[in-house]
Amino acid sequence: MTAQHRIDSTRVSNLNCWCTHRLTFDCSIPGESPPLPPRTFFGRDELIEKIVDLSENFVPIALIGTGGIGKTSIALAVLHHDRIKRRFGDDRRFIRCDQFPTSRAHLLRRLSNAIGAGVENPEDLTPLRTFLSSKERLIVLDNAESILDPQGTDAQEIYAVVGELSRFDNIWICITSRISTTPPDFKHLDVPTLSMDAALNTFYRIYDSSDRSSFVDGILGQLDFHPLSITLLATVARQNKWDTSRLTREWEKRRTSVLKTQHSDSLAATIELSLASPMFQELGPDAQELLGVIAFFPQGVNEDNVNWLFPTIPNGTGIFDGFCILSLAYRSNGFVTMLAPLRDHLRPKDPNSSSLLRATKECYFTRMSVSIDLDKPSFRESQWITSEDVNVEHLLDVFTTVDANSDGVWDACASFMEHLSWHKKRLVVLRPKIEGLPDDHRCKPDCLLQLSQLFQWVGDFVEHKRLLTHTLKLGRGWGSDRQVARALRCLSDANRLLDLPKEGIQQAKEALEIYERLGDAREQAQCLIQLALLLHSDKQLDAGERKPHPVRSVSSQRKAINLRSFVVNLIVFSATYMNPRARLIRPFTITGWLLESHQLSTGTASCFGFITPWLSCFMMKADSTTHTLISNTPSHTRSIAHTTWVMRWSCRHGFGTSSVGLKSRGLGLSEPSTFMRSLGL
Repeated sequence: MTAQHRIDSTRVSNLNCWCTHRLTFDCSIPGESPPLPPRTFFGRDELIEKIVDLSENFVPIALIGTGGIGKTSIALAVLHHDRIKRRFGDDRRFIRCDQFPTSRAHLLRRLSNAIGAGVENPEDLTPLRTFLSSKERLIVLDNAESILDPQGTDAQEIYAVVGELSRFDNIWICITSRISTTPPDFKHLDVPTLSMDAALNTFYRIYDSSDRSSFVDGILGQLDFHPLSITLLATVARQNKWDTSRLTREWEKRRTSVLKTQHSDSLAATIELSLASPMFQELGPDAQELLGVIAFFPQGVNEDNVNWLFPTIPNGTGIFDGFCILSLAYRSNGFVTMLAPLRDHLRPKDPNSSSLLRATKECYFTRMSVSIDLDKPSFRESQWITSEDVNVEHLLDVFTTVDANSDGVWDACASFMEHLSWHKKRLVVLRPKIEGLPDDHRCKPDCLLQLSQLFQWVGDFVEHKRLLTHTLKLGRGWGSDRQVARALRCLSDANRLLDLPKEGIQQAKEALEIYERLGDAREQAQCLIQLALLLHSDKQLDAGERKPHPVRSVSSQRKAINLRSFVVNLIVFSATYMNPRARLIRPFTITGWLLESHQLSTGTASCFGFITPWLSCFMMKADSTTHTLISNTPSHTRSIAHTTWVMRWSCRHGFGTSSVGLKSRGLGLSEPSTFMRSLGL
């Protein structure tokens, strides 16, 4: 044997390497190689690392999200990750499930071809099992909603095949899907939208411009940083050679309709694909209009209100579940909502064209029409506005434009602002429309008044007064005493807040005279509160001690209601606005005068049992400070006398020991002397 043919020779060694390489190549899978990874790809590093980590234990993965959210791009990035390539080598397969007819037979045939099994038309996984279990593999099923739709062809059989694939201990399977109906072994990862930085990087990578604009930042925010929408927007802007100013104008004019490239790639096509799915069609004839209502509201629809808002739709909750399963909507803070690009495409272009949206509007308007009264259970119920104020404001903003001649819309507008005044003090976008109403519009005074209250609550007292002055002018022009009196009373408080007590005193007195003429005891009480506050602000400390005009001509039932409401307001106002000195004196002084002027009988005095604990709690809360303040006040003798008088009046009419008295309310005060001693007086 020659040296070159010995087994340890270089020629033989090279031959062994070549044979080994050929054997390995010939035995490798002749199936399909995965597509290349995306070139423009930002902001997904953390999610990709999490997915790659899960491959270590072959945990089946389902990337779930709406169309265009980036599921396929993430799957391709994972396929080409260095750790994945080292582990699975050439045994990485990518199967697009929307490129073959939906059936078990077509899925099995496609799987066999992709992995190179060479089995023609397998009827089930049996002939593929040996091949599948021979080595570690990665299989990606992209757009799996096409085969996993519960209402699709062979749905149960396909579900079983995918479920079995997920149980192979040597196969790591990853699916991307718009629907969440996957076999139970899959770990769901909801794909989020991009971060702002990733969205900007994506846009400018395609737009190919180094000049950045804040207008673009705003547009991307309005797209909820949705990856496909950003890609389409940048592509359209680049193809049309728009600068950022032109892009901004086109966006403001056309919104998501601009998201269509010269090659017919569009957001609409992506959304319509979901709407055409068998599962969506199975949701029934109301589904698309209901989806439009969700799209109309910025917050979406509160799940707790589905049956209340849509009483004519059977199984509304089930339909909402279907939207979430299809990734057309998602749940956030108790609401079912959707991404901005989907909202823009799906909401009704003409709000009046949707009968369901009009019915929803009426439901909201009816709910706001309930008067807000501290003494009624409806007060607590009216707090619903705190969670839905954005939706209601948008509803009013739209319908005050498309249905501006309807008084019902403007009545609802005033009610909405009243709800905000009580429960969520903030300004509204409706101001220009309200001020733009004709002066002879029936609803303008009330809308202006409620708008002025919001300005008061946010601390803009100048604007608060300006709006009230306009309201007063309208009331005088119409000859409406009640509107004039209400505007005057509110103006008196505005002037107090602006440190103009003398002007406020005159307005409060005029309002009081009008309410006396109208026989409205409750509003007279409110005016007395304003006068007390204004006189104190004007340092007229003795003026407030004089007995005001008696409140006359009120029925027994009316007296009880007005007194109760008055005293509640009295405590609230005094606790909020008075300084510590007046806070302890004026409430009891004015209360005593009001009670004397009403000459209340035992039957009509039951209202006072409600407020007596308020008075005692208010006094007891001050504790030792109360004794100091009263003792250092020149008029403390009269104040203590009035306080004692109020407590004796309460006990005389049965509130000291009755079921509605102080003792039964857990305060343990059944006699005036006990109460006074608790204060150390």
